[in-house]
Amino acid sequence: MSDGTWLVVGLGNPGPRYAGTRHNIGEVVVEALARGEKLKAHGRAQARVVETRLGTLPGGAPGPRAVLAVPLTYMNTSGGPVAGLARYFSVEPDHVVVVHDDLDLDLGRLKLKLGGGEGGHNGLRSISASLGTKDYVRVRCGIGRPPGRQDPADYVLEPFAKRERTEVELLVGDAEDAVGLVVTEGLEAAQARFHPRG
Repeated sequence: MSDGTWLVVGLGNPGPRYAGTRHNIGEVVVEALARGEKLKAHGRAQARVVETRLGTLPGGAPGPRAVLAVPLTYMNTSGGPVAGLARYFSVEPDHVVVVHDDLDLDLGRLKLKLGGGEGGHNGLRSISASLGTKDYVRVRCGIGRPPGRQDPADYVLEPFAKRERTEVELLVGDAEDAVGLVVTEGLEAAQARFHPRG
């Protein structure tokens, strides 16, 4: 499963206004995967990137080459940067991993899948259109539904509450581990580990 370069994309909106909001959980996960390495603007795509190796292969060898990326565009136009990076680094769609928020999962739950629908997520819709396929890996990070009658569009642009901080930290750690498993042992191995939890 580790043959070839992987592209791991964390979705979010750019700028300090959106940092730490629910919609930007994908960006938080990718920043964590970078282990302190700085993501820098890429000359050929509207994204911040860093090249690294992810995970550890059986036997202890370093995991496969990976490009970690965060688009510099708004969520609903994420597809252009993702497709541009995939072309530039010669990454096939099944080696693209998109980490994103998911309203339909309770806070802290994690689900992984290849392909399928976008569930109303504008970032995924843009990526599917730009890649010309839905067959890329999604790491769905549960942020829960808004309370009462709050508009979901407003809810996702709010920061996590203080009482949610511990669950968010655990979710980010699980998502990091899940991405590492996907690139070293495959999607099914990652699903087998994380899906029974919820």
